[in-house]
Amino acid sequence: MVRFTHDGAGTPESHWRTWEQDRAPRDLQVEELFDGRLPSRFVLLAAHPDDETLGAGGLLSRLARDGVRCDVVVLSDGEASHPSSPTYSPHQLAELRRSEVTTALQVLAPAARLVFEGLPDGGITPEDVTAVLARELADGETARTLVAAPWRHDGHADHDAVGAAAARFCGDRAITLLEYPIWLWHWGTAEEQAEQLADLSLHHLGADEHARKGSALATHVSQTLPLSDAPGDEVLLTPGVLEHFARSFESFFVTGAPSTFERLHRDRADPWEVAERFYEQRKRALTIAGLPRRRFCRTLEIGSSVGALTKDLAAVSDNLLALDTSETAVRRTNEAVIMHAAAGARLATVPRDWPHEDGPFDLIVLSETGYFLSSDQLDDVIRLIGASLDDDGVLVLCHWRHPIEGWELDGDTVHERVRDRSGLTTLSLHTEEDFLLEVLVPAPAASVARREGLV
Repeated sequence: MVRFTHDGAGTPESHWRTWEQDRAPRDLQVEELFDGRLPSRFVLLAAHPDDETLGAGGLLSRLARDGVRCDVVVLSDGEASHPSSPTYSPHQLAELRRSEVTTALQVLAPAARLVFEGLPDGGITPEDVTAVLARELADGETARTLVAAPWRHDGHADHDAVGAAAARFCGDRAITLLEYPIWLWHWGTAEEQAEQLADLSLHHLGADEHARKGSALATHVSQTLPLSDAPGDEVLLTPGVLEHFARSFESFFVTGAPSTFERLHRDRADPWEVAERFYEQRKRALTIAGLPRRRFCRTLEIGSSVGALTKDLAAVSDNLLALDTSETAVRRTNEAVIMHAAAGARLATVPRDWPHEDGPFDLIVLSETGYFLSSDQLDDVIRLIGASLDDDGVLVLCHWRHPIEGWELDGDTVHERVRDRSGLTTLSLHTEEDFLLEVLVPAPAASVARREGLV
């Protein structure tokens, strides 16, 4: 376990560079925590002034720049950082550190709301933190709220208390939580913390975010420089400590709330009533009838929901793989295709978890899924489809044409983007007021009649 003290040389940054290279930790894409969208709100908890910059300054800068509502809650004033200082009283230190974090926020996120709680430095309790979170999140609208807090095992009593309370509070309310370690890097090692580090994700910083974080950290002068030459006024964040936070990434332990789609499938056995509605039954029949071949060798379905279309595709496929972001949807899809030994569903989020090893495919189906991706994610999926489709493969698109509230894309836009960027040719296009059904193939497109020698 990490034990907090300011004394000693600590673990050198070179140790962690080796760990990063050897282990290649997973990447954190914030949008993937919210089904391809940014959070609507970011609440950043700091046990002391400077924690916000050290642990999550780059992420805060990025989310603020992208228009996310950001609230930074500084729980203590850090008045106990220099308990033996002959030049600053605790009250003076508190005022100084409040000023420093205010300046840091002007660098990182000028529009962010800054809240000072004034809890005792070195005496923060989980009960204090729970009360703060209950007040900050009192409106109950937390489905797209992201909370960040110090890691509950960071080795500093205040950090541990804040992290533990945030984990309990967010876990009870299915709120997505990021825990950022600080003192782990100074007193931990890759060997001693190997089991915990296996769950760490890295958020890579852009050049602007990295620069802003460095500038913001420089404003915390009371921590990065000595208060004076007198004993008791020594620097706390030594160059060796600061080196850990000059990285091009930030590190988080992620406790994710169920995705939108997982909640939908948990709450309702058939969220879109695909089994009972004639509209859905007819659309599936048209999809199967629109296939230009009687059978396919390897089929990939992106987004299976409860497996209604998957079951029909399995009947015309020698092998079928379905992907979905919801564990419940994957389970129900596997139940739907249980009679097809070579068909199955897997938990995956595209484009991140694209099944390269299972391809190439001669049929790929993207049905009612494309508009749940961001523009960049859709572009990546289009590129991956092109790389995974057989030379004689078939891509089937089917999407709702009415407004899709809360998402960047709509059905028509998805089809236009695939036509423009895939390099495939439209073999058939079925257009109704409610949906588009389109079959695309590599050029030159050969009709069914031509394939059978009738023309």
